[in-house]
Amino acid sequence: MVRRRRRSVLLLLLALTVLSPLVLYTRRLSAALNPNQRRDLPGEIVNQGRGVKASKLNALPLETVGSLKEPVGIVFSEESRESASKSTEPDSQVCALSSFARQLFLEFLLRKAGEYKNRVLSEATAADSARSEDDDLIEQVTSKEGEDDGLATVSVDQQQITTASQQRSASEASSLENVPEQTSMENSLEGNKDGALLDTRIRNIRDLLIKAKVYLGLGAIRANPQYLKDLRQRIREVQKVLGDASKDSDLPKNANEKVKTLEQTLIKGKLMQDDCSVVVKKLRAMLHSAEEQLHAHKKQTVFLTQLAAKTLPKGLHCLPLRLANEYFLLDPSHQQFPNKEKLDDPKLYHYALFSDNILAAAVVVNSTVLNAKHPSHHVFHIVTDRLNYAPMRMWFLSNPPGKATIEVRNIEEFTWLNASYSPVLKQLESQSIIDYYFRTHRANSDSNLKYRNPKYLSILNHLRFYLPEIYPNLHKIVFLDDDVVIKKDLTSLWSIDMKGKVIGVVETCGESFHRFDRYLNFSNPVIAKNFDPHACGWAFGMNVFDLAEWRRQNITEIYHSWQKLNQDRLLWKLGTLPPGLITFWNKTLPLNRSWHVLGLGYNPHVSSRDIERAAVIHYNGNMKPWLEIGLPKFRNYWSAYLDYDQPFLRECNINP
Repeated sequence: MVRRRRRSVLLLLLALTVLSPLVLYTRRLSAALNPNQRRDLPGEIVNQGRGVKASKLNALPLETVGSLKEPVGIVFSEESRESASKSTEPDSQVCALSSFARQLFLEFLLRKAGEYKNRVLSEATAADSARSEDDDLIEQVTSKEGEDDGLATVSVDQQQITTASQQRSASEASSLENVPEQTSMENSLEGNKDGALLDTRIRNIRDLLIKAKVYLGLGAIRANPQYLKDLRQRIREVQKVLGDASKDSDLPKNANEKVKTLEQTLIKGKLMQDDCSVVVKKLRAMLHSAEEQLHAHKKQTVFLTQLAAKTLPKGLHCLPLRLANEYFLLDPSHQQFPNKEKLDDPKLYHYALFSDNILAAAVVVNSTVLNAKHPSHHVFHIVTDRLNYAPMRMWFLSNPPGKATIEVRNIEEFTWLNASYSPVLKQLESQSIIDYYFRTHRANSDSNLKYRNPKYLSILNHLRFYLPEIYPNLHKIVFLDDDVVIKKDLTSLWSIDMKGKVIGVVETCGESFHRFDRYLNFSNPVIAKNFDPHACGWAFGMNVFDLAEWRRQNITEIYHSWQKLNQDRLLWKLGTLPPGLITFWNKTLPLNRSWHVLGLGYNPHVSSRDIERAAVIHYNGNMKPWLEIGLPKFRNYWSAYLDYDQPFLRECNINP
């Protein structure tokens, strides 16, 4: 009996040592998980500080607070569990717990936490059905109140948040409270010491600034003027420290101190927030606003690139003025080029170049002559407009192309080229075409700026379709654009068997967007009936023409007939390549790609191997090598054929 009584006492004591802590922990756990007592706001929030029209926010699906399920899993972290176990040991009874009892106790806690998690998740799932109730809250968190010291803010009307959303967000805020906030930032500040990712500090500081700007727009923050003032000051300090730094090594020594100060300020602001749903909805609004701003910036970039490509640099404006002045000071006997007898000799190698850009024409001629095996056999036929006629002649008179022959003609000399003969010239002089180019705000104007290039108003751009008329005594000629550089001898082009074709071209159908359907309107039955939308495109820039075959097949008349059909621009947009594809349909001879490498005016990824193997490189695109926006990696190929010590270039401050 005594032994049985002693055993009962021991069992009773053991039960007390186990159950007493459980009662205490259960009470504290329920208090810790009570949503009405926890008001912390999760700190990981970002914002661009921009407003957006509320009517456009329906484009993005909005999450309710109940749908944010991921953080709910963090009911008790290891740190909170350990702190709880340390702070709630009631007395010596807990100290006397056996290891087995402790294990049972911890398992009980985990089981309780799991049950709470399941309960919250089920409530969150049920709350999804009420998601539409929160949609009208977007207007409350996206109205822009203005800018404070250059930091754009978005106002939030905290008083209009519904009671239901407050309860859901408060429960999630309590579950997120235990997520450590400072750890990631502090680790990143020491990242480089431990061999972490390069420039992690820079990225995290920028994220922290975005987070701070979000806080500026929250209602609870704006209601506290003193805190708002302090936060703005901390933001300025960090911005000043960050400056233009692009890598961690650029940061000053006091960067850590300023960043930690801002973090501490944000922690205080976090304690002032009590509604997660406001922040979630606000961030979604800001995401939509950022997407709209990105789209607007892309559109502006396209416009500015087009503008920069069509704007004449100061040096290129100065150069023709200086050359024209010198030309008219010359004696008339010194204004003529030598070797006129070679201009119509069909046995020589003839080039056609139509340009109003003096430097570009100079590079084409210089690069061709310097790479030619027999320069004296090469003849250059340059045609320019009235404005650049005297400057162009003066340039080549003062910088003759070695032993090669050159002529410079004024387009107005071709009196036969008029509106009654050329349909395209008639169209270019029409008021509708002028309106198309210069009245950009018309409702029916084309949104694609590349089709609104005023260069298409110049007949110089269309002279390539009149080569037999311009050079009636020649049988074969090579046409060159003024944005090419010749890197090898081109004389073998004249020995190519054209096989009855009119034009030799390098095809560009390596990419899908260089097919016929990219340039022609195949919704028009006239185009759809006569051409293949998947036919391979090709490029002007370096082309060899069999002028004898051209005349025999009457290509110019074919060109005129199609231009008449396109007077309303229903078959293709303006330009020379679309009518070229049509005019020379089934009349092209494909050349080896190494003859003509394209893309140096828009594609920075043109391989150096292709460039080295190329006979001609072409700077097609907006980034011409004589412009500041030209691709630097390709500019040397072009500038190598200019002598920048030439007096006219020095006077006009034209440098490589």
